[in-house]
Amino acid sequence: MLFNSFEFLVFLTIVFILYWFVFKKLKTQNILILVASYVFYGWWDWRFLSLIFLSTLVDYTLGLMLKKTANVKKRKLLLYSSLLFNLGMLGFFKYYNFFIHSWVEAWSSLGVTMHVSSLNIILPVGVSFYTFQTLSYTIDIYKGKLEPTKDFISFASFVSFFPQLVAGPIERATNLLPQFFRKREFDYSLAVSGMKLILWGLVKKVVIADSCATLVNLIFADYQNESGVALIMGAIYFAFQIYCDFSGYSDIAIGTARLFGFKLMRNFNYPYFSRDIAEFWRRWHISLSTWFRDYLYIPLGGSRGTLKLKIRNVFVIFLVSGFWHGANWTFIAWGGLNALFFLPLLLSNKNRNNLNEVAENSLLPSLKELLQILFTFLLTTFAWIFFRSETITDALHYIQKIVDFGSFFPTVIRHKKAIPLLVIFIIIEWWSRKKEYPLVFDKKYRNFFYVFFVFVLLYFISADDKSSFIYFQF
Repeated sequence: MLFNSFEFLVFLTIVFILYWFVFKKLKTQNILILVASYVFYGWWDWRFLSLIFLSTLVDYTLGLMLKKTANVKKRKLLLYSSLLFNLGMLGFFKYYNFFIHSWVEAWSSLGVTMHVSSLNIILPVGVSFYTFQTLSYTIDIYKGKLEPTKDFISFASFVSFFPQLVAGPIERATNLLPQFFRKREFDYSLAVSGMKLILWGLVKKVVIADSCATLVNLIFADYQNESGVALIMGAIYFAFQIYCDFSGYSDIAIGTARLFGFKLMRNFNYPYFSRDIAEFWRRWHISLSTWFRDYLYIPLGGSRGTLKLKIRNVFVIFLVSGFWHGANWTFIAWGGLNALFFLPLLLSNKNRNNLNEVAENSLLPSLKELLQILFTFLLTTFAWIFFRSETITDALHYIQKIVDFGSFFPTVIRHKKAIPLLVIFIIIEWWSRKKEYPLVFDKKYRNFFYVFFVFVLLYFISADDKSSFIYFQF
């Protein structure tokens, strides 16, 4: 069930009416959320409902067991059990065939032929997200930051909460779980902000991301026959496709949660206006970046220790982040490139230079800020080429074709139709960069703008094939 589908509109309307007008008690509201979330998830493949239920049951039980014992060895064993189960489940469904194929290819490169059977494994949608969400619960209990709950319904609702179930934000138990214990009253202003976020998220997905996707697919599928200019355009289009696709989903998820009285964490904060890679990663996929920071990077030592340890920690965090995205060496290469981009800032103690807002007291950025933004976007877009390519070889050939000046300039410039949309989108985002989301207008004009964006959305939806969100595959 896609957010940009008629089925979801009907589903959301029914659940909203039942939630606020029929099931008014906290317990029945939580039960409704749980049932609705399982219906939402089962819409893709009902067989994987058993998987999310098992994950819920395991971490719920381990959380209670952690509370009952103060024995250090037993507590570590329980924590390791949670890690082994969740990461083992994720590893099997997401990485089993990758490791098998990599093993065979490694031996083949040495001239040894191996015959190992792979499995036809279907990747459960959202498994990378909800496993990290349940892990945060167990880890925080182990660290003493959170008390385990005995309310299974509330915990199961936290794990499977449908707005952010399949593509985040990856919520911490310390933030989202307590909201299931508090009585929720309908908040008109919160619901209105939620509707604005949903509208803007749909605009980003349907108008920008899907328009770019068509061109990206054409260019990357036939990059050998494209000019250097077209390949640069393809990389830029993909940068905006993945941003608008993923942040659009996050906006819709956060907005939908607000309709039911829940507040989710912000996941994107205008990342393409970053002045260096460190700032970019403070603004991009914030829920995942902070998860890795708190549960992996800091426990490894973070930026403390010797130079060797600092370098190790940076590469570990970025390579794991890349591998989290998918079972392909291209994602690992993408993570490695970002580590290389980030490392000079860390080693020169400049990784926290740009904590203020860009062009904080002016309408336009200074020349220095503009160059910094463009350079950061250039680095990010270069890395996206590896992220989007099918293989490392394809990515290298794509880049090689860009710098082949013999075919750099095209005879006819094609793939131009998304450029006006991107220009308008960048202007809107820049104008709104100090706000949580762009669709905040003066009372005098807001109705006109809302109607305008709705009509634009309807126009693009009528011509759209309702493509799925990119991060569903992760």
